[in-house]
Amino acid sequence: MADASTVARDRIDKALALLERKVLELKARPVPAPRGADDDLFTIPTPAGPDEHRRIAELEAAGREASAALAAAAMAVRDILARDDA
Repeated sequence: MADASTVARDRIDKALALLERKVLELKARPVPAPRGADDDLFTIPTPAGPDEHRRIAELEAAGREASAALAAAAMAVRDILARDDA
């Protein structure tokens, strides 16, 4: 069981490392300042631009990928535990 659990733990660690790397890469990208971000208190804020929407979409995609990887790892752990019980 130690070998199978080690393999499952390694898969989980890899999925978490991949998620962390993607999130750090996305966080490291500069966020463009919205237009009108000067000291004028009466400037009407502009809606988020396409760069910000793209960044949010990439973060959401990275989250979905990590979720799928972790779900697969969890399924592998369940399979290993089920085999050991049998």
